Amino acid sequence: MTEDRSRWTDLGGPVHYLDYGGPAGGPVIVCVHGLGGSAVNWSAVAPLLADRCRVVAVDLPGHGLTFADGRRTEVAANREVLHRFVREVIGRPVILMGNSMGGMISLLQAAAEPADVTGLVLVCAAVPFVPTRPDPLVTAMFAAYGTPLVGRSLLAARRRFVPPERIVDMTLRLCTVDPSRVPADVVEEHYAVARARTRYVTANRDFLAAARSVVRTSADRRATGYRRVIRNIKVPVLMLQGDQDRLVPLAAARATARANPGWRLIVLNDAGHVPQLEWPEKVAAAVGQWLDGAGAEAAKAASAPSQGSP
Repeated sequence: MTEDRSRWTDLGGPVHYLDYGGPAGGPVIVCVHGLGGSAVNWSAVAPLLADRCRVVAVDLPGHGLTFADGRRTEVAANREVLHRFVREVIGRPVILMGNSMGGMISLLQAAAEPADVTGLVLVCAAVPFVPTRPDPLVTAMFAAYGTPLVGRSLLAARRRFVPPERIVDMTLRLCTVDPSRVPADVVEEHYAVARARTRYVTANRDFLAAARSVVRTSADRRATGYRRVIRNIKVPVLMLQGDQDRLVPLAAARATARANPGWRLIVLNDAGHVPQLEWPEKVAAAVGQWLDGAGAEAAKAASAPSQGSP
């Protein structure tokens, strides 16, 4: 991670973000990482979008270089931080581009603050659960996270005995079809963040709180629950889904697209849970085509007004 992109702001505590640049008058895309991720999850695709958009990626509390410092890390709390980030740091409506948990938080932000969000790009977003055959490893992993003592013990053991670089490698194997596709310099950025997080003494507690919140939100079938809330979203939505995603099944993405017929779903072949790292060119091309088509009004609304405009 290069220092020229790194920025800090105060939103009830220090919040780190990366500014990948872009044309001053172009639409702003704010990228929101997934569970256990960070702003560098966008380092492969952001430069490909920055020729026409200003691209910014935030580290939510409990993730990346933004330590929780006593702040809550559940979905609702981090949605509030994202809201403040858009209002206080960007200062105008934006397109939100969210991966996994970041897609969930972006959806909830668009529903709660429609004036601040002009469009959504959902990359393997954590969408409402549907009955499907789960991945055994992922099922076991989240079952452990849901059991307080077991989850804390497993994470503590991993933190104590597994080098941070090894944890990154294990995560990429889970979240991609072929980790070797991720650019080497981007992997090095992930290593640097992982090493920095070894100083983060509440990392396990904060991660587990976020993980349980994601599961609760995805499974919420109440009249006021997640699936009902997102049906009220009016902005253009592009869904990008890896066909080999082990964490968010393709069936769940398709069910969400069917329930929201105005949304556009593109299935990326031979892609896992983080196609923005594994296939950045494909993701950038899909986003660019959307910005020229169904997302054109979103791009216009997220752009800085031209000089002389009221």
